[in-house]
Amino acid sequence: MTQVRLTTPLTDETVANLRIGQQVLINGVIYTGRDAAHKRLVELLDQGKELPVDLQGQIIYYVGPSPAPPGRVIGSAGPTTAGRMDAYAPRLIEIGLKGMIGKGARSEAVIEAMKKHGAVYFAAIGGAAALISKCIEQAEVVAYPDLGAEAIHKFVVKDFPAIVVNDACGGDLYQEGRKIYAEE
Repeated sequence: MTQVRLTTPLTDETVANLRIGQQVLINGVIYTGRDAAHKRLVELLDQGKELPVDLQGQIIYYVGPSPAPPGRVIGSAGPTTAGRMDAYAPRLIEIGLKGMIGKGARSEAVIEAMKKHGAVYFAAIGGAAALISKCIEQAEVVAYPDLGAEAIHKFVVKDFPAIVVNDACGGDLYQEGRKIYAEE
């Protein structure tokens, strides 16, 4: 498969054309968030309140970046385990979130929400936090500064590398990979 360049916000058509195993380079704005921020976002939705960021067509990167060293916009920014956000992700997908970046497998509820509402899950390479941070051109905290590294950041990224792990058709790269390995 060829590498695909994506620009945020993602459209329904873009998401519908992505398939597991595709390598992507993401450009534009992505937001960060981990479990504490996700909990707050879903609580706001439950209360009928507006979110601090518009997630329509957006991607959330599951990361708690380290502080920026002198001369850099951000410190290390490697992915965290996506399963920690599984209790909250279906609700955010329902309101228009189109992509998530993390590491590890997703729950059946998240996969079903991605199929129903047209979203995708990307894996970023764990252990490559310093390299990934070089793709981040701008970074600013946009919500929940009291959460420190787990605050919601707005990143402007250029050629952020990721792999499609779960597509909007229900494909699961981790499951398919196991099948291929088992057949050999």
